Amino acid sequence: MKIVFLDAATMGEVSFSSIRECGDLVLYPTSSQKEAMDRVKECDVLIINKVPVTRELIDSAPALRLICEAATGVNNIDLDYAASKGIPVRNVAGYSTESVVQSTFMHILNLVGRASVFDAYVKSGEYSRSGIFTDATVPYHELAGKTIGIIGMGNIGRGVARVAESFGMKVCYFSTSGTSHCTDYPSLSLEQLLRESDVVTVNAPYNARTAGLIGAEELAMMKASAVIVNAGRGGIVDEAALAEAVDAGVIAGAGADVFSSEPLPADSPLLKVRHKERLSLAPHVAWASVEARQRLVELIAENIRKGW
Repeated sequence: MKIVFLDAATMGEVSFSSIRECGDLVLYPTSSQKEAMDRVKECDVLIINKVPVTRELIDSAPALRLICEAATGVNNIDLDYAASKGIPVRNVAGYSTESVVQSTFMHILNLVGRASVFDAYVKSGEYSRSGIFTDATVPYHELAGKTIGIIGMGNIGRGVARVAESFGMKVCYFSTSGTSHCTDYPSLSLEQLLRESDVVTVNAPYNARTAGLIGAEELAMMKASAVIVNAGRGGIVDEAALAEAVDAGVIAGAGADVFSSEPLPADSPLLKVRHKERLSLAPHVAWASVEARQRLVELIAENIRKGW
């Protein structure tokens, strides 16, 4: 059985031994659409992360029996056409929950605790020249007693809620599905959540309900002292509106791990923000702790072993 992974570089340094045990594994770091069509000609199992699996690509793989998504979202795959060919598609869910929760709080703590500002102050030598043991000129705030509003109360949202409670925060959430299954915390309308929260986190998938969910109008509903972190999907938060809101002081700051176009274009409004200290940005790595990536490999192997 030939197994082809078209964009294995997205996995970084991990052991693929469990997948190799399933068959003859061929790893390609990256693949253009043209390269992909040539590389799948003899494959039985196709693994992809972000490479689009189009009708044309599927037709280029006459032996194809299984498509494995190395992620949770499968919007890069023509699911209807795969189904018409009798080719099952298997994704992996839950492998990165702890990683995304941790990364969400990395951004929150950086923004609220002003970590990058203090780090730059010390490394610049200004602290050494100051003649005083501290710097009380840059205000930062405690999370205890503050309200966190979580957009999307799935497994990741629940994880964020648990950590928030350990900081002494009050938790509320907005159900992007329209069904408030979680009864542990108050379910609010989006407007009420934005108006009441000191920290807003986006931990929702991208779909018809969440596309463009947070724009200029929604950001204006937030407290001027509040911050928002998007560790869900790009396209949920309007990046141009976010950049403007951060620079204008409509909100105190923002964190983003995901973007509508990835990698982030060099002309992105987020890279032109004047008050860069109000931004905490990461290159879509919230899912990618060492542990999460290895779990992902093991679960892909499990999906292959299930057969078709």
